Amino acid sequence: MKSNRPVYLNLRHIRQPLPAIVSFLHRVSGAFLFLGIPLLLIVFEASLAGQDSFVATLGNPLIKFALFTLLTAYFYHFFAGLRFLLLDLGWGVALTQARRASWAVLMTAAFCAASLGAWLW
Repeated sequence: MKSNRPVYLNLRHIRQPLPAIVSFLHRVSGAFLFLGIPLLLIVFEASLAGQDSFVATLGNPLIKFALFTLLTAYFYHFFAGLRFLLLDLGWGVALTQARRASWAVLMTAAFCAASLGAWLW
């Protein structure tokens, strides 16, 4: 008699399609942006205190790196959100279109991250 008990799934051997990875990273970037709000408030407070305080805050390499990662997450979240809006409109539902749109999201976010890194440093 065959048992209907749950089967152990080794998640390291399951390969997800690219649209699933983009969807997962969209959720992760949204959570990361939410958790980064206190840092953004600290930088905003420093900008309101005066120019010297703002320059000193952005001179800290850890703050600069944290802002870079938050802005990179924002770019990714923005472009993946546009992809999901297009999916809601019915564009990109087919597998080939979904893969192209996923690659476009990844490449556009990577280009924006590289441009931001060149601008900050």
